[in-house]
Amino acid sequence: MAGTTALPLQELIASLDITCLPKILQVCSGVYFQGSIYEISGSEVCFSTGDLIKVIGFELLSVCCEDISNNVKFELPINHTGLFKVVPEDMPYSTIEEMVSLRPVGLESCLPFTFTNHSKMTFDNFTLGAGRALTVLSIQRREGEEDQVRCLIKGQQEASAEVCIPLSSRGEFHECESEELFTLQEIMSSSCLRSRKFRFINTTKCDQPLVLSPIYQVHAIMSLRKNVLKFPSSLEVDVVDVTDLCMDVSFVTPLSLTEVLSQPDESFPAVVEVLEGPESRSLFKCNWLPELSKREHLIFHRKGTSPMILISSLKSRKTQQYFLVSQQYGGRFRRRPREFNSVYELYVASIQSAGLRVSVTRNYEEDEEEGLPSLSVGDQLEVLTCERVELPCGSGEGPKQSVEALLCRCLQELDDEDDDDEEVKQEDQKEEIFLPLYMQGHFVEILTDNKKYRLRDLGKQFKLPLDVKVVSRDTELETDPLVGFSCLRIEGAMLEPTIQASFPHMPNHCFEIPTQWLSMSVHFTKDPLPWPSEQPPTCHLDTVTEVTDTFICEFRKQGNSDAVPPPRPPKRNLSFPKSSKKSSRPSKKSSSKPDKHKHRLDKSVPTKELGDLNLNTKKRPPAPPPPPILDDQPPPVATRKHPEAEMTTGKAQPNTYVKMEGSTKKVLLSDVTADVESDHDYEIMDDTLAAMMKQAQESVLFY
Repeated sequence: MAGTTALPLQELIASLDITCLPKILQVCSGVYFQGSIYEISGSEVCFSTGDLIKVIGFELLSVCCEDISNNVKFELPINHTGLFKVVPEDMPYSTIEEMVSLRPVGLESCLPFTFTNHSKMTFDNFTLGAGRALTVLSIQRREGEEDQVRCLIKGQQEASAEVCIPLSSRGEFHECESEELFTLQEIMSSSCLRSRKFRFINTTKCDQPLVLSPIYQVHAIMSLRKNVLKFPSSLEVDVVDVTDLCMDVSFVTPLSLTEVLSQPDESFPAVVEVLEGPESRSLFKCNWLPELSKREHLIFHRKGTSPMILISSLKSRKTQQYFLVSQQYGGRFRRRPREFNSVYELYVASIQSAGLRVSVTRNYEEDEEEGLPSLSVGDQLEVLTCERVELPCGSGEGPKQSVEALLCRCLQELDDEDDDDEEVKQEDQKEEIFLPLYMQGHFVEILTDNKKYRLRDLGKQFKLPLDVKVVSRDTELETDPLVGFSCLRIEGAMLEPTIQASFPHMPNHCFEIPTQWLSMSVHFTKDPLPWPSEQPPTCHLDTVTEVTDTFICEFRKQGNSDAVPPPRPPKRNLSFPKSSKKSSRPSKKSSSKPDKHKHRLDKSVPTKELGDLNLNTKKRPPAPPPPPILDDQPPPVATRKHPEAEMTTGKAQPNTYVKMEGSTKKVLLSDVTADVESDHDYEIMDDTLAAMMKQAQESVLFY
């Protein structure tokens, strides 16, 4: 900055011509705490010493008015409707040309104006005395002659005369207060008027002379700033013009991935530098994500929109995994039967795929009051439609409740004894039952399809969700993470704006960056591409990217925000007793079943006596109250027994789990005392038991 002069930002901006932009300015003073921070219209602008600012434009924002008597400043908007008068200068003009040059551009529109001459003047044969007032009417410009001003001189008794005075005439001229009025926009549009002092016509605002200075909204760019900065020129910083010294300086503009998508196609491929890496709470689990750190270089090959498929592994002992798979995945899939844990899941699946057929995998008993039919393992059902049905009341009294139920057709029965009866089988195939949507159940889909599909074909022929299994891996991938799962579920499909990228050391190993799910900033560099000109490498694309649970939550928020929850079971009417289960199936639409089905259902119905059992029917009697405690008497003391007496009366507790015919003597557990002071630890044999053993030995000897 040697040889340059620092100026206040407001003064320098006011001196610039908009046609000479752009200009590069450098901050040299007016910095506080290593940076001047200004909060302007909700955006923070920070300037530090040495910062380079590239001014690309400015527009008039407001006008700063300074009272020269007390240095008080205030701002007026540019559309202020007040009018101003020019305050005559106290210093005299030495020539008429100097006085005329300070008039605004378009002098003819500002005429006439009046000035006084304080010295005697002679023009050819005409002499003008001192103190006379002259009113300038026009300026006469003749080719080959000196320019002159045509002035009107008022004499005595309202006599007047016109005289032409050369602009080069010298003297002591003082400007008189003019009756001309100007708006703020007129004053700011003339560089001559901006240097003059003005006074409000309405003296109630301010009757002192004012200096008017423009305040511009400056448009500039700075290095590592994403957007164009907008700040007023009234910031209290000093700057210098270094345009000639910094012509080769490049200003780095950070771009988000979304902004990269808006770049023209001619900008690709290009080498970019990472200015700000992805956030720590990432949505992806992949090997290329940790390498997207600050100052790392990438190659952006192309931009576009890629069809992406969200695939998840089924819940098991291991952690459930999720994958974002490109439609270019080269593996083959085979459909897998889906499992359903409720009738409502059957209903949702039947909406997406008509003619859904399932097989029951768990037995369910009939409940007439709840409207639940009986189901057996192996029963095959075809989902038809969803209807509203009325539930029967338990005792036949009270209002009936209407619920939504799934109408299903029973395809076959698993009764082996009636397999030969063809007419019964035909009737069984026509049987229809209602399954309430709130019913819990376990079903598995019946599939007859054994074909192999590509990922793009599955999306065209079937509706999601869909259970599949990889039967042939993608040969383009070194390790296919989808191989090895017994079952995968295709959750959904989406069109994602992506950027195909790679690292400079492996330009042919490409991956796709979903721009809507990854937040980072980059800037385009001028570094050359790491391959010969017009010979791009053949790219191998990673088509499978593992995602985290956070990604799944955000994905489901976007797709299932208006999902309806499953229906709740109807409320039970507690005023009526619950009816016992019946052997008939009232939920069938057509009941043409033989009695063998009723006989099969009766086996699973409990008896009335068993149903009436209750653990609380017989209550335990309350415990007896404790004996009264007499405070005036000491507690009783047990008498000490003699050791010999204890040994003679001590008996072992008999085996209460074996019934002995010869023992008719009942002994209470409290009457049996253990021989604790005996020197052996075995039990003493009872006389009855000894007699029985002796009799058994004699019987053995007899045989």
